[in-house]
Amino acid sequence: MQKFALQRLLNRHAKCHSEIKRYLCTFCGKGFNDTFDLKRHTRTHTGMPYKCDQCEKSFTQRCSLESHLRKVHGTHHQYGYKERRSKVFVCEDCGFTASLFDEYVSHLSLSHPFSAQLIKLNSSGAMSKFKSDISPSSSSLSGSSR
Repeated sequence: MQKFALQRLLNRHAKCHSEIKRYLCTFCGKGFNDTFDLKRHTRTHTGMPYKCDQCEKSFTQRCSLESHLRKVHGTHHQYGYKERRSKVFVCEDCGFTASLFDEYVSHLSLSHPFSAQLIKLNSSGAMSKFKSDISPSSSSLSGSSR
């Protein structure tokens, strides 16, 4: 029998045994109990954005790539205190990846203007800084770069 140190961890685990799946994959209809599992699964349809630069393997999660690099290629990444890895922004609708937030937002705006990702960014306020950085003459969102 599994033991959980925190009640919230037990609650989360209990959901995996539930017949009701709140989050459904738009590609195949498979159900999941949380958004993280759905996002990880969706990438099996849209592509694996984390690619090994030493071989042909690709992964749905950064931690899987890092584990692969460590185990297969003997590569260890050392990050200092408060030092971060470079972030990859992944479009969950088509698998497009961008290393810059503005490229990611531009892609969403042009290719998936009604996507849940873009709606979430707009409603969370995450776009406010991005929008304020764009001058009226800027073509970041209306240009034809993608």
